[in-house]
Amino acid sequence: MKVYDTVTAAMEDLRKRGYTADFNLLFDCIHAGETKIHPQDFDITETYRFEGDTDPGDEAVVYAIETKTGVKGVLMYGYGVYSEDMSADMIRKLGSK
Repeated sequence: MKVYDTVTAAMEDLRKRGYTADFNLLFDCIHAGETKIHPQDFDITETYRFEGDTDPGDEAVVYAIETKTGVKGVLMYGYGVYSEDMSADMIRKLGSK
């Protein structure tokens, strides 16, 4: 697996490798546009964690995701104090990698 110095570098490289959809996190699924994708309908193919040395607000995870229908994209999730509420299934899915 590759190593990246920044979230931006990771996202740029993943996009070059075909992960072009921008996924966003909802309580019990991810979505791209109007399409909702539940945990059983996607796989996390790569995970990159970034920890802020001085600012906990800089902590994030970048997920490379492929859906069961073949759509490839990225989900950037900031964790810590400002992290979003999510279902147990989403916590298991995102925490499994």
